[in-house]
Amino acid sequence: MQHPHPLRIFKFGGASVKDAAAIRNLARIVQEHGSSGQLLIVVSAMGKTTNALEEVYQLAQAGQDYAAPLAAIRDFHQRVAQDLAVSDDTAAPTAGVPTLAQLLEQLQDRLATLPTGEFDKHYDQIVSFGELLATLIVARALGAHWLNCRPLLRTDHTWREGRIDWPTTKRNLRTTLPQVLSRGPVVTQGFLGGTASGYTTTLGREGSDYTAAIFAYCLGAESVTIWKDVAGLLNADPKIFADTVRYPEVSYQETIEMAYYGASVIHPKTIKPLAVRSIPLLVKSFLDPAAEGTRIHDCRHGLLAPAFIRKTSQCLVSFESKDLTFISEENLEVIFGALAQVRLKIHLMQNSAISFSVCTDFSAYRLEKLLEALRGQFTIHYNTGLELYTIKNYDAASIRRLTQGRELLLEQRTRQTFQFVCRAAEDASGRLL
Repeated sequence: MQHPHPLRIFKFGGASVKDAAAIRNLARIVQEHGSSGQLLIVVSAMGKTTNALEEVYQLAQAGQDYAAPLAAIRDFHQRVAQDLAVSDDTAAPTAGVPTLAQLLEQLQDRLATLPTGEFDKHYDQIVSFGELLATLIVARALGAHWLNCRPLLRTDHTWREGRIDWPTTKRNLRTTLPQVLSRGPVVTQGFLGGTASGYTTTLGREGSDYTAAIFAYCLGAESVTIWKDVAGLLNADPKIFADTVRYPEVSYQETIEMAYYGASVIHPKTIKPLAVRSIPLLVKSFLDPAAEGTRIHDCRHGLLAPAFIRKTSQCLVSFESKDLTFISEENLEVIFGALAQVRLKIHLMQNSAISFSVCTDFSAYRLEKLLEALRGQFTIHYNTGLELYTIKNYDAASIRRLTQGRELLLEQRTRQTFQFVCRAAEDASGRLL
């Protein structure tokens, strides 16, 4: 679908809307870099709000007192709105758009009447308020239209990782958005979707990038720009690794692999919808908006500098057959089925004659469910508190740099990728050597 005026999509993450000063900076970026054509702005929850809502939700589920952390969330958003002079006292009522007070009251009411059970389902209903609150404040600060994306981005009932119903979502967006966009910039939520029955779903942590790609695919956008606190797509997280390198351009294929292995700049599901439509993805710095950044598109390039990717809070689980028979295809089918059932994603796997090992994100709840399902058939050992490192486009020097002085519990390499699981090893400053 092509618009009469080019459509660009800007995505701003939590760090770029963490306080009133950050939102003012966002407004400058929109004014200076988003004035031509039509603009859709996808916004995440402010700062660490998602973490704070998770804490409140867990306390509520456990029947514990959550009044203080909930009050902190309320006071924070009200203070930012007042600093920006866009509080409920100053904002003009708009049809179909809630006030800040109404959203905060809805959040409090949902927590007070929280049903027991179905942890993931109700998680989505509570945590989604971070994006709703943030977008309301940003839309008011910009004088832009506030759009509730939940009735438009249709998903199934896979809580915490909703699967998009593409035909319905495309039809919804193409019916609704063109007229709204023709009236000026539109601000909407990242990370969120909705079921046919009206429940809120989330698209996975850090899923706002994916939201931007969904809108871009369905509406035929000219480009998507993700505004980050780094200079572009780097070969490593500068908070962890020294001497990072910026990639001026990267192919869709290379980026998909980096995201799959855990590169924090791009959500893993973001690239495919853009690649199908040949929509370029620009990664730029909200701290230096005029800088070049990185262009991710259909391109050819030589071997890139090695990319270092770290995933923390990992768990290594090993399964052994109890009667010392070989790990067969039938055994693997049972193990994979159980992992899928408890929704533990495999980041690395390796097998020997009588054992099979997987590295996954650690979740005490999901691990216990896995043990319940399989301990009758297998002897199971596991280690927690681990880290998984991936070196994409590795060389001997890059392997030495990361493995030196570490106890490797498992390692694996292919032609272009080297991975290992280990316990943490940091220097005195907390940065990795």
